[in-house]
Amino acid sequence: MFFGLFRGAANRRLIDRLHGEIVAAARDPVLFRAYGIGDDIDGRFESLALHAALVLRRLGLLPAPGPEIAQDLADALFRHFDVALREMGVADVGVPKRMRTIAESFLGRANAYDRALREGHAALCTALARNVYAGRRDADRLARYVEALDKGLAGATLAEFVEGPIFAGKPEEEGHDAS
Repeated sequence: MFFGLFRGAANRRLIDRLHGEIVAAARDPVLFRAYGIGDDIDGRFESLALHAALVLRRLGLLPAPGPEIAQDLADALFRHFDVALREMGVADVGVPKRMRTIAESFLGRANAYDRALREGHAALCTALARNVYAGRRDADRLARYVEALDKGLAGATLAEFVEGPIFAGKPEEEGHDAS
């Protein structure tokens, strides 16, 4: 039944919606203001990579066509990165090298977050502190937010991904610390 839903224009609409939801969640101003993610190109990449990794992780665990949707979504994310590089003025000859760097960074983070989520809170804090904060900040609060998102996604069915929205919670403004 689901395979028929994910062909042609229907698939494109689904991927566009999922991509849009990931971008919206990753750009929530609270993440930059209260969680201390850098409000710059690096911080925005880290936030996008984090949110996308969580969604791709869950889609990859669902029965078919979940993994196929995950691949289509990953392809859309990388098309977005390509367009963003070109809009930033990266020359055509430089785009492939930059895309290779972005792909390695994204996949490394996705693997690190997957492993850390399986290993527990301390491992997730370490992975987030290293990647999101470049070791300059404690990641406990961000880890709790990520764990809540992951828990919400863990119970999501393929039908729920199709119907949306995929993210149930928002980051909390309260409890802001200046560290």
